[in-house]
Amino acid sequence: MTLGIVTANPSTLDLAPSPFPREWVLEGNPQARSAEIARTGDSAMRLIVWSCTEGRFRWEYSIDETVQILSGEVWITDHNNEMRRLGPGDSAFFPAGTTSVWHVTETVRKVAVCRARMPRLVGFGLRAWNWAVRHAEAYFLGDTAEAGGEFVAARSKSPI
Repeated sequence: MTLGIVTANPSTLDLAPSPFPREWVLEGNPQARSAEIARTGDSAMRLIVWSCTEGRFRWEYSIDETVQILSGEVWITDHNNEMRRLGPGDSAFFPAGTTSVWHVTETVRKVAVCRARMPRLVGFGLRAWNWAVRHAEAYFLGDTAEAGGEFVAARSKSPI
């Protein structure tokens, strides 16, 4: 597997049809389209561009989703019946397990970072593992600097 930087222009990226459950539609005939830009090796996180035409629908979040609106306008109604407008430049976070109502008044286009939740204990184990790997590499590779009484790996040798 080759690792590398992935780039894309989400404003001009071609999107494919991406229908959501018909029973979520509350008003109109909203048509969604999307394209995946990238995903992590474990598929726990994906970077997606998504657009939707005018309409009103319920959205159920099975994953954490952070969005950045590129164009268009949507009014979001949350579980407390509070309504918020999102337009170009606005960001929002939707935690897994929540539901909101989207009222798209002008075709909306967004970039979404979608992340699968992991159990807290698994997350703790992963952070501990990463800490141990960083410190082992620093110790065994000899590329260390003393900082705050512990060894840490040097982050970069670049002058930039």
